[in-house]
Amino acid sequence: MITRFPGLTPTRSRAVVHDDLVLTVAVAPDPVTPSMYEQTQKALARIDEGLALCGSGKGKILSAIVYINGMALKSEMNRAWDEWVDRANPPMRACIGVELEPPHIVEIVVTAVK
Repeated sequence: MITRFPGLTPTRSRAVVHDDLVLTVAVAPDPVTPSMYEQTQKALARIDEGLALCGSGKGKILSAIVYINGMALKSEMNRAWDEWVDRANPPMRACIGVELEPPHIVEIVVTAVK
């Protein structure tokens, strides 16, 4: 069975659960700051909310993909990530440089278990 939690637009889910598998995606909410560190912090806070909505948490993340606009800013994203991540249960993580729709400069996708 698939459970979908509605997002801010009718064509997107905030989070999806299939059996014990949880998937969620987040960007920083508006208004968006130009800081990679702050946008990452806010996106990670939304990840926390999405996981909690599904009965999960950051200690149960299996993998994460972080899309950032400009690899030169990766150290700022890493700083926010390192402050947030559950060090006892660190997930696999990939960081990919892409062009994101402005004003967003970071988008995070996670797969977790309940």
